[in-house]
Amino acid sequence: MGPPEHRFDPHDLASQAAPRYANGTAHLPRLYTELADWWPLLSAPADYAEEADLYRRAILATARSRPRTLLELGSGGGNNAVHLKAHLDLTLVDLAPGMVRVSRAVNPECTHHVGDMRTVRLGRRFDAVFIHDAIMYMTSEVDLRAALATASAHARPGGVVLVAPDHLRETFRSRVKQGGHDGAGRGLRYQEWSWDPDPDDTVVRTVFAYILRETGRAPRVLEDVHAMGIFPRALWLQALADVGIEARALPFEHSEVDPESCEFFVGVRRDPAASE
Repeated sequence: MGPPEHRFDPHDLASQAAPRYANGTAHLPRLYTELADWWPLLSAPADYAEEADLYRRAILATARSRPRTLLELGSGGGNNAVHLKAHLDLTLVDLAPGMVRVSRAVNPECTHHVGDMRTVRLGRRFDAVFIHDAIMYMTSEVDLRAALATASAHARPGGVVLVAPDHLRETFRSRVKQGGHDGAGRGLRYQEWSWDPDPDDTVVRTVFAYILRETGRAPRVLEDVHAMGIFPRALWLQALADVGIEARALPFEHSEVDPESCEFFVGVRRDPAASE
């Protein structure tokens, strides 16, 4: 196996400015651009079944009437949608065209748009709006509030908004994990390392190392640096309230996850007319 195609020293990352994920895909992580077609081998739809069911049940428990339409912002390769589309009419939005292509292949019955969750406006409202872990790419409070304002703008009064960050300031722990899958004629394995270089800012780092194997080609090793946002629970709840969403934090109850290590937010979009 040859050396990685790019060399980097992870200790240098603490001094780097956070990558920006706005203005197209020029600064998106490699996973969502040149490696987008490999996504199903890094994170397969079957891996999301239990998690998607947790979110569906939380939406149903919060809704004032049975929801029929759902907008997912930052829908990525459509792995949650694979499990939710049997229950809801889905509209999916993601910033990366490559990821939208992956999702269209597995979710052809869903409506897809390329768009930035901070700025996209579709001109319609939904019974529920869902943001999964793509919210982690909001690395400033300004970006976070913009994304939550988009969710609010697309939720009908009384509609549900569910946001599922990977971590809060209170729950973040440095971690290493690994995984991957095999496909026809190729396979992917990865190691993921997350840590917080500066506890006084709103950014944590995750570095992925990918091993890509293809028939007839020597294995490749690539690295990918992701900047993720980190905010305290109180800021999340206040930011949601400020855009008209009365939300609460719930534990992430999953068979493979410590429930104290992860939380998500679910709430209802206020009806402005009701307060007049």
